Amino acid sequence: MEDKDFGQLVYAHGQKAVGVIFLRFPISAREQILKDVLNLIKQQGENLAGCFVTVQPGRIRISRFPGR
Repeated sequence: MEDKDFGQLVYAHGQKAVGVIFLRFPISAREQILKDVLNLIKQQGENLAGCFVTVQPGRIRISRFPGR
């Protein structure tokens, strides 16, 4: 089961969060998750604070939280 409520909690309800990394990988690509997340942290590091990050195979989208 996948929990997709983080975006709604952060954006619609204004819940406080240091940052969110939302992983959207099909079952067939899940062995790639660790590599992609480690690369993201290595490349972006401290720039991720205050962001909602969506990681998909071959794609990363970084958005700042509203009001930050």
